Amino acid sequence: MTYLDYQATTPLAPEAFDAMIPWLRDAHANPHSPHREGRRARAAVEITRERVAALMPPGGRVVFTGGATEALNWAIKGTGGSVVTFPTEHAAVLDAARATGRPVTMLPVRPDGLVDRDAALIPPGTGLVAAMAVNNETGVIQPLDALAEQARAAGALFLVDAVQGYGRVPLPAGADMIAVSAHKVHGPKGIGALWLRDGVSPAPLLHGGDQEGGRSGTLSPALCAGFGAAAVLLAERGEADAALVERLWALATARLADWTVNGSTAHRYRGNLSVRRDGLDVGRLMSDCRDVAFSAGSACASGSGRPSHVLRAMGLTDAQARSTIRLGFGRYTTEDELLVAIDRIDAAAKAQA
Repeated sequence: MTYLDYQATTPLAPEAFDAMIPWLRDAHANPHSPHREGRRARAAVEITRERVAALMPPGGRVVFTGGATEALNWAIKGTGGSVVTFPTEHAAVLDAARATGRPVTMLPVRPDGLVDRDAALIPPGTGLVAAMAVNNETGVIQPLDALAEQARAAGALFLVDAVQGYGRVPLPAGADMIAVSAHKVHGPKGIGALWLRDGVSPAPLLHGGDQEGGRSGTLSPALCAGFGAAAVLLAERGEADAALVERLWALATARLADWTVNGSTAHRYRGNLSVRRDGLDVGRLMSDCRDVAFSAGSACASGSGRPSHVLRAMGLTDAQARSTIRLGFGRYTTEDELLVAIDRIDAAAKAQA
């Protein structure tokens, strides 16, 4: 099996696996207990907190959550006022914003997926602006620094969904809250974090023990250790990972030259290749290429039968959205396996004609 679905989840780094094993096998203490073993577990949690925070802007704190969906829900539901966001955001942002019952304004994006700067006017008095750093379906990178300035000028808090961008693209110094997820950066599933600027304290989403100062629930030292190891690797291997992704992107787009790339090719994380082919039956393609793991769009919405809300917001027709596939690659993808897989996909697609 060739794995090309890095936006859905990334392979667990061996170093993250190794960091987790002692806490799964030998150390079972609650990190919130005051005895020696509890303090030892707490120390492991705090080491990870420092490692995750090292890739964030200065002047804030990291609070661990069960994942990015929880982090985003907490940030949105725990703040007040109207919400401004974009129709290409992840469902965790869009659904959470609607669930608050507060006014929600959707600012338009251009056909390349970038915010329409001429139309993206944030009204004064807005409570919260939420924007994705790197789009999970198209890889498009939004102008976060400019959006942060606009949010600040409007008196709003600025929330960044950095799930796909953490450790890969610069995060804005003007952010007030940043949500991240371990399993998107070669860490374990089941843990994420919300970075909070000093002085920003959203109302709790979960109540119980307030173990994290605003978030209740017992933390897993094992998951924290895995997340910490993944964060260290992001810092150490950032340049090498970026260079590999650039190489793989060049090879993939050259092989798929007669496919159409969705979204900006200039402002984009190149480990995400969203492409379409007119008339393509994606379900049949996935069946014909069972030994290649790739996506028909966002894994979070797979099986819904609906065309991608992201691609529709960019102006694609239902037919164009349904004829799109997403290939995701990164640190553990080899050039040879990528090319073999893409050739198989391309040949199977052309055989449908």
